[in-house]
Amino acid sequence: MSDDYDLHAISRELLRSWRGQRSQPAQSRRLGYRSNVVYAWEAGRRFPTAAEALRAAGLGERSAVRIWESFYGARPGWLDHIAPDTPAGVVAALNDLRGRTPIDDIATRAGLSRFAVSRALSGQTQPRLPTFLALIDALSLRLLDWLAAAAPIQSLPSVGPAWSRLEAQRRAAYALPWTQAVLRVIELQAYQRLPVHEPGWIAKRIGLPPQVEADCLTALEAGGQISWDGRRWQLSGSEALDTRRDRALGVRNKQFWAQTALDQLSADSDGLFSYNVFSVSERDVERLRRLHLGYFRQLRSIVAESTPAERVLVANVQLFALDQGPLGPPARPTTPVRPNPQPIEGED
Repeated sequence: MSDDYDLHAISRELLRSWRGQRSQPAQSRRLGYRSNVVYAWEAGRRFPTAAEALRAAGLGERSAVRIWESFYGARPGWLDHIAPDTPAGVVAALNDLRGRTPIDDIATRAGLSRFAVSRALSGQTQPRLPTFLALIDALSLRLLDWLAAAAPIQSLPSVGPAWSRLEAQRRAAYALPWTQAVLRVIELQAYQRLPVHEPGWIAKRIGLPPQVEADCLTALEAGGQISWDGRRWQLSGSEALDTRRDRALGVRNKQFWAQTALDQLSADSDGLFSYNVFSVSERDVERLRRLHLGYFRQLRSIVAESTPAERVLVANVQLFALDQGPLGPPARPTTPVRPNPQPIEGED
């Protein structure tokens, strides 16, 4: 998957963006180096570790805390205990993104050896910036969103075209939520075995009016998510589509799929529809919240590795409070702990 991007070029552009108006020698001094190490980084002769790179980001307007909060759309819990621009912070971030994804799967997606991935996740080695980006890509499928959180996207020309396509895909998802289901039908074995594309076949498969199918295909082609091979539509690209960047539109999409679930329930669908109204302790609210998030992450991991594509499903999961309290204990303002430096090997 990381083969889709020139991670060395992106790394150089990130480092240049984080330097801002400072000279390379001045940035090197700010980072505590006597030599002009920033020149070597930006020239691609060598790269900083992820922790060093995030420390460089913090000298500008995009601190590591801000990057991760923007990427997640909320403050991840591990930030309350570990400084993100330290080796321990890098390990915490990667493992939080990993969830329960098997190391072999991560290695395949990132184009790295199983040994290299295992050492990076365990903290036995500090990944250099390009490897760190490859791991973010493999673990989240949202490298472009992380880059947009880390630096102004216009300062990263290597990903400019890909970012424009991703934004077009988001617009399509907002305007036509059914595009996401149409994509999933296109990857089905049954569709790919058709001698030639049949207008209306996709619509019939998931219960859409034919015109909605046509509108979705037009929008998906315009956004670069599908391409025509002369006989059928094929998927293009692998970046996960996160609709949370615009909260109002993201909420609208969630409402759409919640309403779709209601329609299925009203139609006496044989889907799984469950609910439970209960009272629990504040401590167990947090346990349930983490269980909920863990379930959804594990579901996505299974989906990502599932072959062949034979069915199109929707998982619509909710957990919310009926009383006035927050979903989980109130956040306590804490100062992230900076662990004492440990002799950890840097990975080249």
